Order: sequence, then structure tokens, then C-alpha cells
Amino acid sequence: MKYFVHESSYIDSDVKLGDGTKVWHFSHIHSGADIGEKCSIGQNVNVSNNVKIGNGVKIQNNVSVYEGVELEDFVFCGPSMVFTNDLTPRSKYAKGNAKYKKTLVKYGASIGANATIVCGNTIGSWAMIASGAVVTKDVPDYALMAGVPAKQIGWVCECGLPLKDDLSCKECGRSYDLTNGNLMEIK
Repeated sequence: MKYFVHESSYIDSDVKLGDGTKVWHFSHIHSGADIGEKCSIGQNVNVSNNVKIGNGVKIQNNVSVYEGVELEDFVFCGPSMVFTNDLTPRSKYAKGNAKYKKTLVKYGASIGANATIVCGNTIGSWAMIASGAVVTKDVPDYALMAGVPAKQIGWVCECGLPLKDDLSCKECGRSYDLTNGNLMEIK
């Protein structure tokens, strides 16, 4: 095998695990899940049916990635953060997977510990969701979001540090331009 699965974890049939991926203690990967290369799936993680996870993704302990969620490459999911997939759940009136709301977390985005991502939203590339935030709407690329409900409180560099007023990073040297509410790196 070119991947590692701890003996306490369950991997259902029809699961794709990429080379170099590690699945740690007490995790469950459900049928149809597609997990890319060099991912780290922490302890007590549940990846539901038909979930797509890109390369280099890190999912920390106690996270459930429900059906309808897609994580692009290099996404970070902090400990005990929460995804949802149904805006109006009822135990008695189950809707089935065809009615789940889709959630997309784009390339390089990070979600802090204990944050909640309400379904049906997109988290932009390189966005940073603060610990404990509750995301209830789409998040722009590079946005720094915090609070309940989450509000944009600034911008972050690709390297993860908050950007100052001049939209340049003192740590890595990247510079950005803000046009019509969209932040883009100056190459």
C-alpha cells in the first residue's frame, strides 16, 4: 500500500486513497469517497459518502466531512470544526443526498478550530476562517473572517499572515491589489 490507515479505522469499499495519505485512529471513510495524495486525516474523522478531497489536505481531529462538501487542494480543517449539508434537517422527514446543499472550500483555504461552515456556501482560495466563526455566506478569496455570524475583518496573504493597509506581506514579500472587492496577487 502507498498510503497508511491505522488499524482502528474503517475504510468502506469503493474508496480512493491517494499515495502518501495517512488516516489516523478511529476514523471512518465511507463508500465513494475520493481522497487525494499526501493528505492527513486526523483521529476520529468521518468522511461521508461521495466526498471529494484534493491533494495535500489536512483534516484535524474530530471533523466530519459530510456528503455535499468538496475540499480542493491544500485545504486545512482545524480541530472539531463543523460542516453541515442540510439547512432544514428533520429526523422524521429525511431528504436524502439529492437535496443536500453543496459546500466548496477552495484551494489553500484554512478553517480554524471549532468553526462552523453552514452548507450552500463557497470558501474562497487562501481564505482564513477564525476559530469559532460561523460562516453563513460565501467568502471571498484571501478574506479573513471572524465572529458569529462571520464577518470579514481583513485580508490574509497566501502565507497565512494578515495583510496591512498597503496589502503587502512583511513576512514573505507578496503584494496584492484590491479591485472591485477582489484581492489578487501582483505577480
